[in-house]
Order: sequence, then C-alpha cells, then structure tokens
Amino acid sequence: MPGILEKIADIEKEMGHTQKNKGTSTHLGALKAKLCALRRELLEPSKTGPKQAGFEVQRYGDSRVALIGFPSVGKSSLLSALTGVESEVAAYEFTTLTCIPGVIHHNDCKIQLLDLPGIIMGAAQGKGRGRQVIATARSSDMIMMVLDATKDDDQRKFLTKELEDVGIRLNKERPKMSVNRTKTGGLKFNCNVPNCELTREVCHSILQTYKIYNVDVVVHDNCGIDDFIDILEETGSAPRKYVKCLYVYNKIDMLSIAQVDELARQPHAVVISCYKKINLDGLVDLIWDGLDLRRIYTKKKGMFPDFSDPMVLTPQRGDKTMTIANAVGMLHRDMLLDFKCAYIWGESVRSSPQICGLKHIVGDEDVMQIIKMSVADQARKAHGKKTGQTLAGGNTKVIGVKEKKVLRS
Repeated sequence: MPGILEKIADIEKEMGHTQKNKGTSTHLGALKAKLCALRRELLEPSKTGPKQAGFEVQRYGDSRVALIGFPSVGKSSLLSALTGVESEVAAYEFTTLTCIPGVIHHNDCKIQLLDLPGIIMGAAQGKGRGRQVIATARSSDMIMMVLDATKDDDQRKFLTKELEDVGIRLNKERPKMSVNRTKTGGLKFNCNVPNCELTREVCHSILQTYKIYNVDVVVHDNCGIDDFIDILEETGSAPRKYVKCLYVYNKIDMLSIAQVDELARQPHAVVISCYKKINLDGLVDLIWDGLDLRRIYTKKKGMFPDFSDPMVLTPQRGDKTMTIANAVGMLHRDMLLDFKCAYIWGESVRSSPQICGLKHIVGDEDVMQIIKMSVADQARKAHGKKTGQTLAGGNTKVIGVKEKKVLRS
C-alpha cells in the first residue's frame, strides 16, 4: 500500500491537472479536504516510535518572536545584533542546531527573540528537525522570515508553503464564518455575500469527507474552500494559527539602490544588513508596531503613577482584548469581583481622568486607577435594586426603611 507521502503527492498531482472553474469546484473541495486529513495524520506524533527531542524554551517577557529561514541567511547574526546574545556564526550552513533565545529591550518592554535552526525543503514532513522548528514557531506571537536579498523570491514562496502545510497562516485573519453542528436537520447553508466562491454544493462535498452531516453554516464574507477547511480544523488536533509575519531581507549591502527600493516596497517587508548595521532600529520599530503592545501604568489613590514597571497587554494573551477587564484580570482575577470602575488618564479618553467600565479599550501608556466597591455597593449589587425592596432574580421581599419605621412605631 502507498504511504502517506505518496498519497499526498498523488492528490497534489491530480489537483494540478484539474482545471479551476465552477464545474470542478466541488471535486477540488473534496481533494483539498482529503489532502488536509493526510497532512494532519502525517504531523501527528507516532505512538509506537521513539520520541524526538524538541526545543524546550521557557516563555519570557511580554511577547515572543521567532526567526524562520533557510540555513545561512543571517538569523544568528540578526539575533546577536538585536539582543547582544552571542550565537555561533559561520560561513557554512546549519551552524545553529538548537533554539537560542534572546531578549529585545524596547520601550520598557521585553520581547523574546528565538533563533531557530534553518529550515530545509520538506520541513513539514519532519526533515531536518522541521517539526520541532515549526512547533516552536506556532507558540510565537510573530514570525520574522529572514531571507537572503541576493537570491530570488522563491525562498519566500517555499517557506510560506512549509508553514501553510502545518496550519500557520501568515498575515491573515480568521475567516468570518460560523459552523455549528446540530443533531438533526442536515446541512443548512446561508451566505450573506453575493457571488461567493463557497457554494452549498462545495460545502456538502467537503462535509461528506469529514463525515459531518448535520451542521449550520453561515458565511459573512467572501470565503473560499481553504477558509472553510480551516474553520473545520479548529476543533482538530492541529488548529490553525493566524500570526503576523515580517519578511526581513538581509544582505542589502550587496545590492544596488534600485534593487533595495524594490524589495522595501513589498508589503510586510523590511530591508536590513547585519554586517553593515543598516536599518536595525527600523526593524525593531516595525516589530513593536506589529505586536501591538500597550503599556498600562497603575496608580494608587493620592499617589503618582508608577512609570518604572508597566503592565503590558498583548492581543495574544489573557482574553486577547485590550479592555480594562483584561488588565484587571492580569493583576488578579479576584479583583474583578470587587471592581466598581476605573479612572483613566491617556489617549483613550476624552477627558482626563474619565470614569470607565470593564469594556473600555485602553490605549498605549494609559494610566489606570482601580476603584473597588464598598460594602454598600456590594449590598446593592446583591439585592439588584437601590431601594433593596426585592432580591434580584426572585420575588423575595426585603423590609425597607418605611416598613422599619412602621414596625418601630
């Protein structure tokens, strides 16, 4: 019987020979679903074979950035230039054989930078410790794809394909659609977008491959077959990872000004030179903007704010929001029970200070003072109404002030 790799090659060959039109969209959808299932089976660790050692790197700092690239493109030199960590640098390939961490100190924040071994073709299938490299990349908040500016752009396409094969989506957002399984009713398909690529027939063909027969599908945006398969894989063993990516073109000191200008104008791209120390500060600024870190300074009543150690909110940690609720929850979860309001100074409010609730979205370098509920506030919250006549959620009557006066008289 053919192995998994042979089956994947056969399906990819058949997809390459199939013309893309409305008549073949259903067949292509079924092929893509089978291909995704085979890749998932390939990536699952073997239960009988020996376990391969992975990269155990403790998460440190406020965010994590992983360096991905082919061997000998300058990842170790970039790590040393940005963090000061001495990583082995040489002119031959595969100098780095394990994960080497470093820390970028920028704007009172700590950004962990990971130098991973070089990826070779077939890393998604486990070649060259590719699974360990990709597994570490999945745990990062941003990926920096280090490329050799002196070579063609095929290296970027190959690396993107290797990451796409293991479920890492670069510079993409989660598709705007919902898939809810039901007990009965079959397939219910509702699309709010005219001329959408995803049709009911295509969804039915893909769901048959996944053996899902009763489901409600609602499409809110122009989504394709790959987007629908990504949504179905969310509950599987290899959920999709949507992460931002910077394409870092190194060795620009060996190019002309026109070639550097052409590379710099590409989306999500930045040009640098580790040897000549060119544009390293601009790279750090782009990392900061891409991570969307927001510093929150806390303040006690009657005292000045503490500007020495900010609390950092990120879109990847906590409840993945930039609200006051996330900030209070990061301090301590029990503080949410006694939370009354917060005074906010900064760019996110119209007047400083402004009284805000838990749903308020804070800005960078905002100052926050938390106000806890008093005993009377807790009693009002428990009774529901300010008069205290009835308990919240029931008809149990509580003796009020007027009734107490009548009883006393």
